Amino acid sequence: MKELSIFIDESGDVGCVSDFYLVGLVFHEQSFDIGGNICLYETALCEHSLDRTPFHFNPLINGNDDYRWKDIQRRKQQLHAFVTFFEHLPVTYKVLIYDKKMAKDFDGLAVAIERDLKIFLFDHLAYLQQFDSVKIYYDGGQSVVTKAVHRAIASCISREAIVYKDAVAGRYRLSQVADYVCGIELTNLKFDRHLETRTDVAFFGAFGNFKKNFLKKLRKKRLQ
Repeated sequence: MKELSIFIDESGDVGCVSDFYLVGLVFHEQSFDIGGNICLYETALCEHSLDRTPFHFNPLINGNDDYRWKDIQRRKQQLHAFVTFFEHLPVTYKVLIYDKKMAKDFDGLAVAIERDLKIFLFDHLAYLQQFDSVKIYYDGGQSVVTKAVHRAIASCISREAIVYKDAVAGRYRLSQVADYVCGIELTNLKFDRHLETRTDVAFFGAFGNFKKNFLKKLRKKRLQ
């Protein structure tokens, strides 16, 4: 039986804290085993005395939560270890990006997400229909996204093929990958619109360095 897993994450909020809202989807065909990739990644963390806590892009960059007591050099090492892990994974991704100024309210944002996700899924319907089972991993996130994602996926993929699973980041490395792709795409958006913060520059350097060392590697796995 052919199985496809889709891990979903978002970046931003439905309130006024952030300017943008991103929804990231990471696709993994179960026939491609990633156990070895995970083992190599966790071994690298141990060998370099890095933190084995679940990867979380925003706290890592800003030195919050589990990374609060780590200096910036250690956090950079942590990120580079994850980048290497990501580079060798047999996965693809798609990120939907929204400028919240273009959405009148929460309902408008949900409509846009559902519409764009339906378009994307229909564009790739022939690929999706190859699989006997399509499993959606999502932590529930913010209700506006949850409802939009469920409606879009249910309308595009046979209901019999869908299995929804709670995807707590601590349990699934690919949920952490979805968080990573959202984080890199958001950082690119900030640099591109000259909205980068001092922390972004301190962590990634100039825009050219960011594109060479992070964005270019990420985009090799992007689905159009």
